[in-house]
Amino acid sequence: MVSFLQPLPSIVSHAAPKFATNLFRSIPPPVNPTGDAFDPEEDEPVLELAWPHLKIVYEFFLRFVESPDFNTNVAKRYIDQLFVLNLLELFDSEDPRERDFLKTTLHRIYGKFLNLRAPIRRSINNVFFHFIYETERHNGIAELLEILGSIINGFALPLKEEHKTFLMRVLIPLHKAKTLSMYHPQLAYCVVQFLEKDPALAEEVVLGLLKYWPKVNSPKEVMFLSEMEEVLDVIDPIEFRKIMSPLFHQLARCINSQHFQVAERALYYWNNEYIVNLMSENLSAILPIVFPVLFTNSKHHWNRLVSPLPRSLRKADFPKGQYTLWFTTP
Repeated sequence: MVSFLQPLPSIVSHAAPKFATNLFRSIPPPVNPTGDAFDPEEDEPVLELAWPHLKIVYEFFLRFVESPDFNTNVAKRYIDQLFVLNLLELFDSEDPRERDFLKTTLHRIYGKFLNLRAPIRRSINNVFFHFIYETERHNGIAELLEILGSIINGFALPLKEEHKTFLMRVLIPLHKAKTLSMYHPQLAYCVVQFLEKDPALAEEVVLGLLKYWPKVNSPKEVMFLSEMEEVLDVIDPIEFRKIMSPLFHQLARCINSQHFQVAERALYYWNNEYIVNLMSENLSAILPIVFPVLFTNSKHHWNRLVSPLPRSLRKADFPKGQYTLWFTTP
């Protein structure tokens, strides 16, 4: 830990400017500015040549902020909104090691400086707006969403209107970006955190996801199906009834998809006991939507891994004896 050989105000007055001098800089332009976005499965990350030096600076500042002798009342003269804005600009670094340190650093600042919490949230919103509506290019979206996931988890109830607005105007539109795969797990976590806080938001969230549902991008559609299952896992039965018709019309289209991974992922919803129970309670509305495509899929889908799935559904998956026609029809 930092050894305080000088009075604390003197240490802070030196540490914060030194951190800024060593780290705050213009991020170099992307290596591939006009081509496809960085793919973590295919591309090697661009590493910062000065990282051995930068790492020491990050580690020093983190230990400084985490010190039990750290006094925010003194430090807020030096760690202010401009400091945070400069910190956020560094999140566009192509080096994942730097973004990881930045994530931890910003999270510590958010926890220690109560006066900076609202400005930090607004500044992150601005990064997202710039990404969604202008560039669709930013290297630090996943890390910023990780920070927000922790922040959302600590929101007090009832949720403020600004938080609900953030969900619908930022998190839901983030689903439309071409580079969704870069940050989808973190984004889905944030959305589900909101629903766990306030189940009444489920209708807006589901309809928002359906609005941005991909039409010609099968890998992205599989991601949407996975996230929608996470949403349904925490949905209230009353809220489920509000969205079941548009949702299952979309699921029917997915079951009928010629892309086997999309059809297979949609059919796996029947492996989820909670979702099956929700369907069972609303069978008269849902079965007319999905039964025709389930039947057609079981008879005519080209993929030998997909076509047996509808036939494997047990009669118990559609209980109450309301229907006797199953997938044994010739």
